[in-house]
Amino acid sequence: MPLTDDESLDELLDADTIAVVGCSTTSGKAAHDVPAYLQRHGYRVIPVNPFADEVLGEPAYDELAAVEADVDIVNVFRPSEEVPEILDAVRERHAERGDAGAAWLQLGISHDEAAAAAEADGIDVVQDRCMKVEHGRLRG
Repeated sequence: MPLTDDESLDELLDADTIAVVGCSTTSGKAAHDVPAYLQRHGYRVIPVNPFADEVLGEPAYDELAAVEADVDIVNVFRPSEEVPEILDAVRERHAERGDAGAAWLQLGISHDEAAAAAEADGIDVVQDRCMKVEHGRLRG
């Protein structure tokens, strides 16, 4: 079951490094402003966007597999229909590297079947919740 309780969400927020799949270069879009907020609150944000060289002053990667650094959470700003492929990449990374232990699907994004498969492989999943909103609410 995806994580929904405050204690579990707060524990996830102890992360250091967040890879943001779909991180946008456009200020004013949630896919830009939420990662910027997270960065301002001390998280290392690693943008994953094949159409950008740099986002938020960090080099952007074409795909999750290309990220060299250890990742705690993969934050997803892509349509729900792309979630299975993204969570497959998270599962693969988790199996091979032992990192990427959580996937956070932003507000309006969910896929129960893909989330269940990721959870079966030991990955914590949050669906349909904004990481910025939850951080502000829980860590104010």
